Amino acid sequence: MTPPSTLLRTSLTGKRIVVTRPRAQASALCGKIAALGAEPILFPTIEIAPVDDYTALDNAIRLLAQYHWIIFTSVNGVAAFWNRLDLLGLKDLTGLSSRVAAIGPATARALASHGVQAHLIPDEYVAEAILEKIGDVAGQWILLPRADLAREALAVELANRGAIVHEIAAYRTLPAAPDPNGLAQLRRGVDAVTFTSASTVRNFVALVGQSAICNLQSAIACIGPITAQTARDLGLPVNVMAAEYTTDGLIAALANHFAKIGETPR
Repeated sequence: MTPPSTLLRTSLTGKRIVVTRPRAQASALCGKIAALGAEPILFPTIEIAPVDDYTALDNAIRLLAQYHWIIFTSVNGVAAFWNRLDLLGLKDLTGLSSRVAAIGPATARALASHGVQAHLIPDEYVAEAILEKIGDVAGQWILLPRADLAREALAVELANRGAIVHEIAAYRTLPAAPDPNGLAQLRRGVDAVTFTSASTVRNFVALVGQSAICNLQSAIACIGPITAQTARDLGLPVNVMAAEYTTDGLIAALANHFAKIGETPR
């Protein structure tokens, strides 16, 4: 449950909060943080880039009528997929018999912006939760347009259930170059570091270095359990995890954390 806006502002005012999302996608989260009186510090750890070869994705798009399900696990996957649709002269999915699943509300909104209503949004916004809702998929064709480094658990389990799964890279997740200002702000001291995916954690550790990680005196805030487990595996103590795996849920969890410990801003 999201706390009232007064609690959010009271708890977050003056806090210095690092945002590790890609620069092109960080503005919304930074804006929400700033609106609540906190200071967002942009330190992108990943970049979203096109794949080198779109042959597999383009072939899948041309055969869309054969797919029973198309499962989108991120906003980036939706954007990359529709970019290829446009380039191939297929403007939308009107009349397509395939059912469409979205990993969470942000992905569902991205689909809606293209006129597509998600048939399935799991209660828990992680890929594996799709499995609980999708039903019998034996013999069904399923398309997963995803990042090049996406976890394989969903595709593997769908295949174990008898589905014909085509997991295709629609975009790449690359390490970002270290932002000098972000590094300087980290050295100065911050109140929290936010992570919205496992890849943001991995590349944060790679950019900052293990010695700096050991000396980090900030709350580590993760959007969900997969991200949190990656952080723990890499030696980061997770202080905050969102109850709802969205950026709003992440902000609410941070506010609750600071309200409980009653820390003053740095």
